[in-house]
Amino acid sequence: MAAALVLAAAGSAGLAADDGATRGAPVILVLGDSLSAAHGIPLDQGWVHLLQQRLDKAGLGFQVVNASVSGDTAAGGLARLPALLDEHDPALVIVELGGNDGLRGFTPAQIGGYLDQIVARSREAGAKVLLVGVRLPPNYGTAYTERFQRMYRDVAGRNDVPLVPRLLEGIAEDRGLMQADGIHPVAAAQPRMLDNVWPVLAPLVGAAP
Repeated sequence: MAAALVLAAAGSAGLAADDGATRGAPVILVLGDSLSAAHGIPLDQGWVHLLQQRLDKAGLGFQVVNASVSGDTAAGGLARLPALLDEHDPALVIVELGGNDGLRGFTPAQIGGYLDQIVARSREAGAKVLLVGVRLPPNYGTAYTERFQRMYRDVAGRNDVPLVPRLLEGIAEDRGLMQADGIHPVAAAQPRMLDNVWPVLAPLVGAAP
């Protein structure tokens, strides 16, 4: 997962309520990076759009707002969060950030501190929070990657929020499910990403896992 490639994508952003959403319904705000912004594939094939479709099919009245920005960091998400909370008043915030921080060599303590603040500010606004983790590629060294992975568990534990440990579980290991850059999943992998999130998300939206 090359940092240069992630940084190059920083100009692209996605902020939209998916077409199937019901106006006036409780909002699920997805605060993420390129993995949630459907980088390299049509937006309507990304896992966040598929989440809206699954909620609609199940008759669950939620509006999914994708506030994910390719190349974003936990610090960047924290900076954007107050305006998003004011605009959308979400019932639930899904936080999928930290990967770009790790690629830039920020300490897990720094990253975790920003995530702590995102959780706190979301809760102050009356929203539940779901934390979604990612795993760094092995070339960043065993010691750092393990500390980075543990950081998500620590943030979830001290804030008592549910955690999806790895968004790309069973995907990143399969080259056929990844784009040529080796960073971003292809469209065919997006349903699997949603399946990785759903068992933890379902109880928060009143659905069966």
